[in-house]
Amino acid sequence: MFHSTVRVIYPLQNGTIVLRTELDWGRDIESANIAADKTVHTFEISHDRPFLHFKPCIRDGWRFEWAQGSNKLLVMSNNSSQDFYPYFYSGQQGRMTGVIELSSAHLQRNHRFRMYLPAGYDENGLKRYPVLYMHDGANLFFPEEAFLAQEWRIDETLDMLDVMNLIDRTIVVGVHAGDRFFEYTQPGYEVFGRSLIDELKVWVDDHFRTLTHASATAVMGSSLGGVVSFYLAWQYPEIFGNAACMSSTFSYRDDLIERVRREPQSPRNQLKIYLDSGWPGDNYEVTFSMAGALLERGFQHGKHLLHFAFPYAGHNEGAWSARSHLPIQHFFGKIRRA
Repeated sequence: MFHSTVRVIYPLQNGTIVLRTELDWGRDIESANIAADKTVHTFEISHDRPFLHFKPCIRDGWRFEWAQGSNKLLVMSNNSSQDFYPYFYSGQQGRMTGVIELSSAHLQRNHRFRMYLPAGYDENGLKRYPVLYMHDGANLFFPEEAFLAQEWRIDETLDMLDVMNLIDRTIVVGVHAGDRFFEYTQPGYEVFGRSLIDELKVWVDDHFRTLTHASATAVMGSSLGGVVSFYLAWQYPEIFGNAACMSSTFSYRDDLIERVRREPQSPRNQLKIYLDSGWPGDNYEVTFSMAGALLERGFQHGKHLLHFAFPYAGHNEGAWSARSHLPIQHFFGKIRRA
């Protein structure tokens, strides 16, 4: 028999939260404890299998509301406690902001970016979210903005990972490129990094409900965008605890492999780094070299480091889109973060 504690966190105004489960979708399970302000309902669940599908519901007299989205998956383990943040009226997909402009004194230009906000963001104000900063942001969401009309479909990917109960719902900041050949390479990425930290990240954290610690903050990019992503995590591990570097042009205009070989692993012990490439070509050799350098310095494959090569995968948005779910699961997957 497995036992878990479930905490349902929601700014409830009227009624009470109950659970419905696959054991009997027509029967309410009452909470064992309700916080004084009714924002937290705690349930004690026992089951003979290691998983259980359920949904939080609002019962208010004759009114009954099911939480939106897919059934939640409770992974049962003895004496575990898991938090869930349902939403009831918001729709099942995340939403995009318009293009936002933010003046950068460091870069002497405006940052342009869009943000993806997960389903339920506007309704359940008690939840805070991890944040993924993605480079070449014009290629992420809309074909009419993307290079050769090929978008990453990152919003659809995140919506699907949420439906699958695989990840903690995540905010994405898609940062449009300026002069990427300068700002994504040495020495230009030094001033670009300061702008991202001192200006853009500060603004995002001030205006949205983000989790600000390094383990909940990631950077991700492809080609030159992968280079600047690695630089940001290596240079500022106390800010960016996760970096995904896809088909990265290491050693083209940077000394990052050399830095990995000569600089200490501490204070970078907790970094999670994802590296990949296609083959043949597609920066396979330099990506393999970077993975080897990290292993030499004590990064553990499968824990701190993931490295993959994809046979016949090309250097394009379609290839990166198809595997973008892998680093997102590595950084923000529920099992990975447990």
